[in-house]
Amino acid sequence: MDGHTRTTTTDPQEELAARLRLLQELSGLGVRALARDTGLSSSSLSRYLNGQTVPPWPAVVALCRLVKRDPRPLRPVWERASNPLPAPPKSTRQGRPPARNDLPRDVPDFTGREERLAAVLAAVASHRAVSVDGMAGVGKTCLAVHAAHRLAADFPDAQLYVDLHGFTEGRAPLGPDAALRMLLGALDVPSEKVPQDGLEQLAACWRSELAGRRVVVVLDNAADAEQVRPLLPGAGPSVALVTSRNRLLGLDEVPPVSLDVLSPEESARLLVRASGDPGGPEGRLARDPGSAAEVLRLCGHLPLALRLAGARLRHRPGWTVGVLAERMTQGAGEFDAAFSAALAMSVRQLNRSQARLFRLLGLLPGESFDEYVVAALADVPLHGARTMLEDLLDAHLVQQPTVGRYRLHDLVHQHARRAAVEQDAAADRERALGRVLDYYVHAAAAADAAMPFLSPGRAPSAGHRPAELPEFRDKHAAFAWFVTEYGNLMAAFETAAAVGADVHVCELPRFLRAYFARRCGTTHLNVLFERSLAAAERLDDPVQLAEAHSDLGYARYNGGRTAEAAAAYEAAGLRLSQAGDARAEAELAVRRGYLSWDAGQVEEPLELFRLAGKLYEQAGCPTGAAHAAASEAWTMLQLGHRTKAAQRAREVLNLQPTDPAWPPGLTARITLGLSIAPEDPEEAADQLRQALTLAREDGHLNNQAWCLNCMGVALRQMGRYEEALASHREAFALLDELFEEHWKIHFLNGYAETCRLAGLPEEALRLHREALELARRLGNQHAEALAQEGIRELTTGVH
Repeated sequence: MDGHTRTTTTDPQEELAARLRLLQELSGLGVRALARDTGLSSSSLSRYLNGQTVPPWPAVVALCRLVKRDPRPLRPVWERASNPLPAPPKSTRQGRPPARNDLPRDVPDFTGREERLAAVLAAVASHRAVSVDGMAGVGKTCLAVHAAHRLAADFPDAQLYVDLHGFTEGRAPLGPDAALRMLLGALDVPSEKVPQDGLEQLAACWRSELAGRRVVVVLDNAADAEQVRPLLPGAGPSVALVTSRNRLLGLDEVPPVSLDVLSPEESARLLVRASGDPGGPEGRLARDPGSAAEVLRLCGHLPLALRLAGARLRHRPGWTVGVLAERMTQGAGEFDAAFSAALAMSVRQLNRSQARLFRLLGLLPGESFDEYVVAALADVPLHGARTMLEDLLDAHLVQQPTVGRYRLHDLVHQHARRAAVEQDAAADRERALGRVLDYYVHAAAAADAAMPFLSPGRAPSAGHRPAELPEFRDKHAAFAWFVTEYGNLMAAFETAAAVGADVHVCELPRFLRAYFARRCGTTHLNVLFERSLAAAERLDDPVQLAEAHSDLGYARYNGGRTAEAAAAYEAAGLRLSQAGDARAEAELAVRRGYLSWDAGQVEEPLELFRLAGKLYEQAGCPTGAAHAAASEAWTMLQLGHRTKAAQRAREVLNLQPTDPAWPPGLTARITLGLSIAPEDPEEAADQLRQALTLAREDGHLNNQAWCLNCMGVALRQMGRYEEALASHREAFALLDELFEEHWKIHFLNGYAETCRLAGLPEEALRLHREALELARRLGNQHAEALAQEGIRELTTGVH
């Protein structure tokens, strides 16, 4: 039987489900065994096979691979089944570009290399990968990026670039584990879907993601074959372009294309274009062919050196080519690289401030950078940093991959770093690096403040606030900044840990919570907060230590690790009793309230939320007090006190400021909608729709799933069972996309009750049993009790 035989059904979702059931028949396995062998959850797989939920494309690929069938014929029906669904709506992706493009800017003066470019494109067409090798500065990256831009239209799903730092001085090569996590993050793969242990599992996840997409990936500056092999695409159309100074002999399946220096004719053409020379007999180069030949010789016919030399001529219209050759000769021998004369000559043309900035750029952690961090690094005004960066850009000493972003070529970075060590005092370098770490903590705090999550965070105490920080007009601008700066923020965190800047290590992850919540990064956040706690222990500061325990407990709770969360909260409470910090105590009380509810407590959560409200008021934090009140209203609703819950929720909404995305408003609207659904279905539906709109506009997928599930409960209370089931299914489709199984514990019993009342007792029983199994694993006694009650009611009714 062919697993891809087209069925006669006209509904694309049912057609897809039928074809997946054929794949199951081919496998000869039951649902649990099939789920185990494909790495899917049995509950999700069951919904895929029954046509209740459209699976994510990687799940379809996994099923096809298990029975050795090509998944590509299933792609059209999967797309037809996916598009009519309301989940995930387009607005869930608001603020994210439709396709990621990380490619550096294609150089406008790309010259020659016609034969090599054709070889690269032919290798990609035949093998879907190519390795470009050659000496430093020979133009490997330029060729690979130029080819990637040529290929972009044929690979519209993403154009990715990652510097593997195989030959970056002062920095270890980027390991394949870290590179894979960066690449998966660039594809917006939720961290909970990304395997946490094992390079092979990570590589398999990467190949699975690429199997259903058309992506071009540039893997620049590779050290060796072992660094690259796990990053190569597997089955599917995606392609990879690799560059390295070494021939990657271990990659037998990847055709090599070796680059030599430019020919004399190509070198001359590039120098003409880079210098702005008109060419022909009237040009400066043509008038002094002897000196022009000497410049080409001194540049070693290397593209990078030729561009540096050409930039000098372009910005010195009074110079002759003879003057350029003379200046280059004076710098020859300063470094042993072939382009050293051109580079040294370019640096000597800088004034004192420009030269100092150039050296300091070699100290920056991370990848690309903007004018704000450069202003902090050099301790200069923003306009001064901007002007000097433009000067360095004109001199070809920095590159500008996109507007407002800059980077250093690895050879130029090496030069700058060495020059800083040789010419700047160690204390000056240490202060400059400290200003960079200060900048990233304070800039992250500013971005976090523009992305209201729960209660406003404490202002950072690490270092000094830079004179100028980016302005975030709204949360979408802040989220975009986090996406752009994520690699730099992680590099700053690692640098802070390496140099012993423990306050920075404590505080930086705290300002990433809202970002990680929208990126579903609970696993990574757990790791960061573990290291923050270790730093707080070294500091031995009571408040820092208490907040670090509380933050770790928060990360543990959101990761479904409730027992560890309880232990961390207990440790935080012991230290806060000594510190006397009302805001930190309030935040801990809110967190303990939610954990207490899950543990099956009844009155304690209410007491904790009320205590938190008082503490927030004492600390002068009205938003925190409103958040605690909204949580109090939600708990009243869960206890069955509908009238009191609705009244408290309205009190919170009456406090709402002009910002419609005010965080407590979401909880209050959901609570109010559920509280009044039986009596006032019209207002209830309106409140819940507003909550869902806010969650979608905010880009917070977990909150969207929460809103959708609660809307399902409300619609069930109104007797609108089909609409209720559709809303529940939409919520679970989002959770399946997020790969956060533990979050389902909050939704399964409500979904089951809807199924029971809608006349689907078998489905209700299955959901309650799934809830019972998950609740016991997570230690959620409240959900366990609800599941047992539901099972008892259903089984008693059967008998």
